[in-house]
Amino acid sequence: MADHQEATVTLPSGPASVSAARRYVMDVLTEWGLPAGTDAGDAIRLIVSELATNAVQHTHGQSPTFTVDVRLERGEQLRIGVTDSHPCRPRRLSAAGRQDNGRGLVIIRCLTAEHGGRLCVTPTEDGGKTVWIRMPWTVPVR
Repeated sequence: MADHQEATVTLPSGPASVSAARRYVMDVLTEWGLPAGTDAGDAIRLIVSELATNAVQHTHGQSPTFTVDVRLERGEQLRIGVTDSHPCRPRRLSAAGRQDNGRGLVIIRCLTAEHGGRLCVTPTEDGGKTVWIRMPWTVPVR
């Protein structure tokens, strides 16, 4: 087994790319041994949807594409990052009872923490950012 497995895809910043990102990540994780229908798989699917949606909706046209990185380190740590070229870091919005949005980061943080992980944001060299989730990989690696 390799100490590090990685898969990357760059997609246009459009609504159709959210489902493409989700499918891509789930296909990679299935190839790496994640069984279908697990709680972790369902959580990852939703996390990727939220991260990709944020990259599409909140970059205000300043990021024509976004990149999804999936990394498995030493068969122990799964990292998924979504990179865009918008300079502003994501922030949790006040989600009043009647708002239809503003809960994405809360969902991501909660699901990640529920599976023993954490969320972080790192700047990129070109002025953008990557929003990462990191969680333990409990699946035997193929």
